[in-house]
Parts: sequence; C-alpha cells; structure tokens
Amino acid sequence: MTPESSSILVVDDDENQRWMVKKYLEKHGFSVGVAEDGVSMRLLMSEHSYELVLLDISMPGEDGFSVARYLREHHNVGIIMLTAARDLLDRVLGLEIGADDYITKPFEPRELLARVKSVLRRIDTQQKNANAVVENDQDQVVNNAEEITSAQFGNYVLNLSTNRLVDQRGDDVAITSMELDLLKVFAENPGIVLSRDSLLTSAYKQEVSAFDRSIDIRIARIRRKIESDPSKPEIIKTVRGVGYVYSQ
Repeated sequence: MTPESSSILVVDDDENQRWMVKKYLEKHGFSVGVAEDGVSMRLLMSEHSYELVLLDISMPGEDGFSVARYLREHHNVGIIMLTAARDLLDRVLGLEIGADDYITKPFEPRELLARVKSVLRRIDTQQKNANAVVENDQDQVVNNAEEITSAQFGNYVLNLSTNRLVDQRGDDVAITSMELDLLKVFAENPGIVLSRDSLLTSAYKQEVSAFDRSIDIRIARIRRKIESDPSKPEIIKTVRGVGYVYSQ
C-alpha cells in the first residue's frame, strides 16, 4: 500500500458533499467508498478494508465524535474529522478522541488532499516499520535496553526505528500517529524545553496556526498512557508559560 493507492471511506450525511469528495479523491488515484451515517459505515468496514476515514462531526443520530470513538477502539485506521463548526472546542474534542487531523468546512479540495496525503504517509511508514519488526522478531530480543534507537518513557520504550511504543512485557501500546510523532520529537530533544509552536511544527511539519493550543490535549493523552500519575507528570513536564520538557 502506498498513500496514493489507499482506500478511503467518506462518512457524511450530506450527499452532495460525499460525492464531491469521492469524485475529487478518485481523480487523484484513491479508491473511495461513501457512507451516510455510522450504521452504514460499520457495515462497509465489515466488508472492506480502509486506511483512512473522512468523518463528518455533525450527523443526525450518532454524531461523528461517537463514531470516532468506535473507530479508534475497533479499527487501526486514520481519521480526519470534517466539521462545519469553527468552535475550537469541537476541534479539540475530535483530536482528544484520537483523530489524526481535522478540516473545517467549507474547505478547498487541495487542502483536503494535502491533509489526506500527510496522514496516509504517516500510516504507511508505521505499517512498513511494523511489518519489518514482525519479520525480524524471531531474531531479536523484544525489550533491548541497549538499543540506541530507543527512548525510555517511564515504564515504556519508544523504538525510533520501528515506531512502536511498548510496555515492560514488550506489548504494543495503542497510540495515534500524531502522538507517536510528538514522542519522537521529545525523544530527540531530551532535557530541552520545547514551545507548543515548535512541537507542532516539528511533529506535524505543516502550517499549524489553526491548531492553537490543541497540543495540550495531545500531551494530556500521552501522559495518561506513560505517566504513573498523569496529574503529577514526571516524564513530560510542563514549563509554565513556555511549553514542555522530556525528563529521562
């Protein structure tokens, strides 16, 4: 699978919007399915494999937030939220649930295409690295403390060469691609205070002004996974008024 040959599912109750996005993405080489709500989405995903879901927030019945929670719990798939709301709270909530990105309606098709390709590139890289790990597992020690391409985050290890976060038993910890990118930035800059803007720019490598302080939400999610007490973080510490620092 390459980003340009990926399968994408568009979930939106607006029929015109669904088919406009489908037609545009197919023009650029993607395989695209469409669903009008969470029910039809679940049916399609039981029959087909998708790498990315474009998910509208404001749908009658089950809204996009609920659908996103389901996706994050049951499928290894990228999620881009589509929202007509300009309220920061809606955007932040989508990211907190585990969406990889969001785009506000109305949007330029070229912007949507750029965000789709960005998320798919991250997913593709992670998948290739994961496959390489599986092929070599029989010849490797699962938890190699001397691995120079790894970083210790409390009781968890981030392997920078395979893009995996594992616990003490060597089991994978569920983590989104953006959370992984943030951990990699911290691992590469131990002891250095990083501003929110620098974290966003380094981790996501795109124009980030629209994300504002959503970085705080992502850090909170990471802390819940790696800190023994997320309310009193010892691994990723807050530097008030500046940003965050990774303490080994």
